[in-house]
Amino acid sequence: MIDVAVYNREGKEIESLQVDESIFGGVIRHALIKQAVVMYQANKRIGTAATKQKSLVEGSTRKLYKQKGTGNARAGQVRTPSRVGGGVAFGKKFRDFNQDMPKKQRRLATDSAILSKLQSGCVVVVDELNFTAPKTKEFARVLGNLKIERSCLVAVKDRSENLVKSARNVPKVGLMLVNELNAGDICNRQKMLLTKEAFMTLVNRDAN
Repeated sequence: MIDVAVYNREGKEIESLQVDESIFGGVIRHALIKQAVVMYQANKRIGTAATKQKSLVEGSTRKLYKQKGTGNARAGQVRTPSRVGGGVAFGKKFRDFNQDMPKKQRRLATDSAILSKLQSGCVVVVDELNFTAPKTKEFARVLGNLKIERSCLVAVKDRSENLVKSARNVPKVGLMLVNELNAGDICNRQKMLLTKEAFMTLVNRDAN
């Protein structure tokens, strides 16, 4: 069992929760986490860089002049890469970098990433993150009270426009719904900040 402290917005511990490691697979599957992270990073690549190769350059494919008897160097078609205005030799072309993983493997990778954060003490649970109005300064103060000084992934159960606007200008902070968590975003930041409601949703997701 892992003990997880619950703090209020002032940084004071108000209660403690116990989490069974088996909820998140029991063991950390490092190879699966790496596979998932590589997939998420690859899927962010656009792959639209391209240059005109010989087949794309306008011009005839006819040999410019006969091979021998002219006194000139041998020459082929006008579109050859060796001539000015010709195509690019071995140029870049459109490439699809997308990768995929089975749904169960993505789920296991996410669970392993969460378990890794729990075991290393990088998960912070706060009782609530309700804002009556967008206040970036107040959100930054809450992070300071919780001793979150570097990158952080904030997970909530329901989307709040005031919270989104309060967090979007804070450097190295990402905000997402708890049911959208993935290994790529979790591993990309040092700490996870969850509301108690989001954390209990995560723990009890498989409960009947």
